[in-house]
Amino acid sequence: MTDRRGGVEVAVEETVPSLMGKLLSLPSMTVSVRATAQLMNQLRLCALALDASAKGTLYLEKDAQVTALDCSIYSNSRHGQGVLAGDNATVRAQSICSAGGYEAPKANFTPTPIPQCAPIPDPLKDQVLPTPGSCIMLPSYISPKSATEGKNEIKDVTATLSPGTYCGGLKITGKSQITLNPGIYVIKDGPLVVEKKASLSGSEVGLFFTGDKGGLRFDKDTTVSLAARTSAPMAGLLIAEERTVANPVVAVLDELVPPAPPLPGGTKPLREYRIISDNTRTMLGTIYLPAGRLVIDAKKPVADQSAYTVIVARQINLYEGPNLFLNTNYGATTVPVPEGVGPRVGAITLAK
Repeated sequence: MTDRRGGVEVAVEETVPSLMGKLLSLPSMTVSVRATAQLMNQLRLCALALDASAKGTLYLEKDAQVTALDCSIYSNSRHGQGVLAGDNATVRAQSICSAGGYEAPKANFTPTPIPQCAPIPDPLKDQVLPTPGSCIMLPSYISPKSATEGKNEIKDVTATLSPGTYCGGLKITGKSQITLNPGIYVIKDGPLVVEKKASLSGSEVGLFFTGDKGGLRFDKDTTVSLAARTSAPMAGLLIAEERTVANPVVAVLDELVPPAPPLPGGTKPLREYRIISDNTRTMLGTIYLPAGRLVIDAKKPVADQSAYTVIVARQINLYEGPNLFLNTNYGATTVPVPEGVGPRVGAITLAK
């Protein structure tokens, strides 16, 4: 019997008389049976990369860090390099599991990843997601381009926005300081971009992305502070997207900002949610991107001031040496943790 930190492997071997032994000169034969039972998600689940086949479904470039001291990190990829990490990358968690294998020869993983874990089905697949409403445009005093060019672009303005469906995306630029009123913000057929020295803040908010051109980018010099809703819809979901995307478009959003590095496994494009900001320290709630790629290439801590942060995404990629904090101070906030993630009693499953 072997304990695999959350799983038990049992092997039974017995020598039995052979019915045909006298004829075949084999008086006995050895019969062996081996089975593995695994306790899935018995710890606090705070990061799950859903892609079942890609190389680098969970990827950390050199010097990137994940600090998740009291929760578990999973990769569902059965690829031999489903978890991939470069030189001096660091992951500290309660447990680290890969449905396939991992390659991190010069990385620092504590504890050592467990290979061949049973994959975890999407724990948020039953969450009810918003339905887009009629398109709203920004008032002309907030965004002159909304009236003249039909664009939701805010530049050098201090303003408060209201919930609704923002068609074509939403761009916040210059020195704008934007506060979001409580509610659901549907970003349809375009990205949410916060760039230059702009800031975006809000509590009791949910961001929902729909359409092939959806996505998100928080640029380097921006300040972002967001907390999820405490009540339905989207209770506990800070950022979410539609579950399937027919033809995702990764747009070049700004020629001054280099595109994110290519996917480690060379897979087809995924809708991209990118945090470059060095001041995105509060991201309170759950980020749910079942068809998207979360890219974090800030150079300073991300989400370290959040009571808790949970990530469930198709792929999770860290570049440029950020330190992503996945805290588990659930009792320090009224923002609920969606069922299926966070603190949860595990279920025993037969892995082999």
